[in-house]
Amino acid sequence: QVQLVESGGGLVQAGESLRLSCTASGTIFRFNAMGWYRQAPGKQRELVAAITSGGNTNYADSLKGRFTISRDNAKNTVYLQMNSLKPEDTAVYYCAADRFTAQLMGGMPRYWGQGTQVTVSS
Repeated sequence: QVQLVESGGGLVQAGESLRLSCTASGTIFRFNAMGWYRQAPGKQRELVAAITSGGNTNYADSLKGRFTISRDNAKNTVYLQMNSLKPEDTAVYYCAADRFTAQLMGGMPRYWGQGTQVTVSS
């Protein structure tokens, strides 16, 4: 009943920026934890960033300083601002949500979006 819909993906060149959005729709309950994962072809899905309803954030170590996660609880929306993009950032980015931070951080959130493609050219 809950759906997560991503938008904002696309093709950019190295060094440029992109902002992803994810909005929850349908029967919506409060999610303490929301975040973003990504998966490149032939690689495992990895956590990019997560945020709680109170604004606490977690980032993959390699992405700190370039990516920023934020959320608007009133709009049921989470954002991912991606700056200084590199070719290795190319992947499908998935929005995720769960009541519990441990579930989301552990790679098993209850809800997933369909994913949005981000491609960074050199």
